Amino acid sequence: MASTILLIAESFPLAEEFDAVAGRWAAQSKPEACSARAVYTSLDRTSCLELIALEDISQLVFLEDHFAQSWSLIGVHLAGDFQRQLLRFVEAPKNTLGDLPATPYIQLRHVEVRPPVYSDYLAWRERTIFNVVRNAPEVEVFLAYHSVVSSEPGVMFLSGFSCPVETYTGVFSSDHYKDIVAQAGNQYITGGERGLYTKIYRAV
Repeated sequence: MASTILLIAESFPLAEEFDAVAGRWAAQSKPEACSARAVYTSLDRTSCLELIALEDISQLVFLEDHFAQSWSLIGVHLAGDFQRQLLRFVEAPKNTLGDLPATPYIQLRHVEVRPPVYSDYLAWRERTIFNVVRNAPEVEVFLAYHSVVSSEPGVMFLSGFSCPVETYTGVFSSDHYKDIVAQAGNQYITGGERGLYTKIYRAV
């Protein structure tokens, strides 16, 4: 089952240090406080991503040494500081057996939803986005989280897949799904369609 609390950290290596940063960060030991940890690299080779699964938000206080170790390992090889956000699990149209997806690829899909229509949005996404995902074998895992602490607040979908990237992205590039995105932009997303971003990563 998906992790109740998910901590996402993203780092932005200097271009010439990208592979070294990815390797060092992936080799860092899993903190005792967390139930699972995984490191990924973005397909566009602009960033590395760390996912940490926690059972309870109180465990966050035990990660200070881990953060310090990450800084020591790769900090001087980054173009910018670590960006972290804490998320709480909401629901899973397609759950994962473990705390984190075991697929070779993941995608983060983020939207900031206008608070007055949040309840309506939850019902809308069940009959639109989730309906598409449940009927798409290319999407193996699809988890819905909501931010607890983040500089980019809102809804975060964590999607996992194993098929070729082009096959997976085809699920979300159909005319039907483009209409769903347009509906979201018009009715629910802060800033319209510009409030949506996606990024694909490969497991290290």
